[in-house]
Amino acid sequence: MPTVRDAWTDERLDDLNVNIDRRFDEVDRRFDEVDRRFDRVEGDLRELRGDTKAGFDGVNSHFDTLNARFDALQRTLILGFAGIGAGVIGAVLVVPH
Repeated sequence: MPTVRDAWTDERLDDLNVNIDRRFDEVDRRFDEVDRRFDRVEGDLRELRGDTKAGFDGVNSHFDTLNARFDALQRTLILGFAGIGAGVIGAVLVVPH
C-alpha cells in the first residue's frame, strides 16, 4: 500500500503550486476590491464629517445669538431693578414722616 508521501509526485506538486498561486492571485484581487471599498468609505466619512461640522457651526452661531439676547435681557432686568430700588429708596427718604 503506497503511503501519502509516495503519492505526491513532482507533477502533482507542480499542479499544487500552480493552484496555490492561482488562489493567492484571487485573494490579492479580492483585497484590492476591499481596498477600493475602504477608500470609498473613507471619502464618505470625510464628507459626512464636513457636513456635520458645518451643521454644528450653524447651531453654535444660533447659540451665540441666543446668548447675546439673554445678556441683553439680563442687563435690562438689572437696570430695571436698580431703577425700581432707587425709586423706592428715594420715595422713602423724600416722603415726610
